[in-house]
Amino acid sequence: MPATTSYDALREAIVRGDIAPDARLVEADLSTTFEMSRGAVRTALIRLEQDGLVVRELHRGARVRRVTDDEAVEILQARAVLEGLAVRHAAERSDAAGTSRLQACLARQRELLEHGDLLGASEVNAELHATLLELSGHATAVRLIESLNAQTVRYQYRTILIPGRPAASVGEHAAIVEAVVAGDADEAESAMRRHLFNVAEAVQRGRLPGGIDSASRGVL
Repeated sequence: MPATTSYDALREAIVRGDIAPDARLVEADLSTTFEMSRGAVRTALIRLEQDGLVVRELHRGARVRRVTDDEAVEILQARAVLEGLAVRHAAERSDAAGTSRLQACLARQRELLEHGDLLGASEVNAELHATLLELSGHATAVRLIESLNAQTVRYQYRTILIPGRPAASVGEHAAIVEAVVAGDADEAESAMRRHLFNVAEAVQRGRLPGGIDSASRGVL
């Protein structure tokens, strides 16, 4: 397995939660599992530490970093600002093809919620956010947002399971899409900020039992 592919596979295993928070990352085991030399493993761990995914401790080796509840809220607040900037640019670049994609995502979310498929709707939320970022064309904002998401996507709150959030989520996403489609950059930015700050508040009010690392993998 090529070195880059091996590193990507290791990173993805951590991001997905296949390797649990606080799990020890033993070089010999990683070398075998991901077909990497010991030197490549050490380099990978340094990169993962820089990404905020791994903690290396003197005399104890490396482990997957655990994200605290408070940090998860801070990440959501930071995302609110960055994704607000991104959707501002998406609104300014709005075209027929982008409009069609966004409206299709929103329609699927509504349909899934009508059928009671909360987790399916949660996955479509992720697609909608990703589409908005893609349409923004703002490479720096996208890179920073992806870095933040990598730290929490492993064991993210399924805020869609918190009472009242499904209806609120649909309304908030609809407002974002409507503003982007209309080319209203100011309202698009405001709508995205409101959405993610509302999510952060919902997390603070309705934290799932056991904390963020005990919640099922999900999106916002």
